Amino acid sequence: MLIKQKKILRLDWNKTNNMMPTIIQDVLSNEVLMHGYMNQEAFLKTQKEGFVTFYSRSKKRLWTKGETSGNFLRVVEITTDCDNDSLLVLVEPIGNTCHLNKKSCFFLKNHHLSFLYELERTIENRKNNNFKNSYTSSLYKSGTHRIAQKVGEEAVETILAAMKKDTNELINESSDLIYHLLVLLHDQNLNFNLIIENLKKRKQ
Repeated sequence: MLIKQKKILRLDWNKTNNMMPTIIQDVLSNEVLMHGYMNQEAFLKTQKEGFVTFYSRSKKRLWTKGETSGNFLRVVEITTDCDNDSLLVLVEPIGNTCHLNKKSCFFLKNHHLSFLYELERTIENRKNNNFKNSYTSSLYKSGTHRIAQKVGEEAVETILAAMKKDTNELINESSDLIYHLLVLLHDQNLNFNLIIENLKKRKQ
């Protein structure tokens, strides 16, 4: 969903001298990926084509992120701040965003949610590529039945750890359970973000 028409009309281009500060954020991990500037032409191009386009102040022209590297930023939603003089763009990044071949242009430690997202990326990679000596790859080779069985086994072990009131064992077994559940979700072409969205709907 891109920015709504009413919000477009409220954008204060005069206040920013037609150069709107724009923050790019990963829609799944919530990581801030980069910062740039859009003029009205760049903004309209982004709206129309669905990929982030900035105005380069050094090159004095529009540039679509990824036009050289192929690491595009697919737009999910655009919103503005309360003063209507800056933009926040939620994206699905294609490849690494930073020109230093890093996910983000900012040097921040991964927070917990982004780690889970990175774990899912690793699991998906192991699913699509048969890595030698990889436990995850071997699970996918064994098939859905075995993966589902492992989820059941880890669930039982998690319950037993809780009944014994063994904190360390409960943490370890819970970690195993979550990992195998993620493997099962990706086996079914699903991801944890869909679970989060479903939980949001149930929130009371």
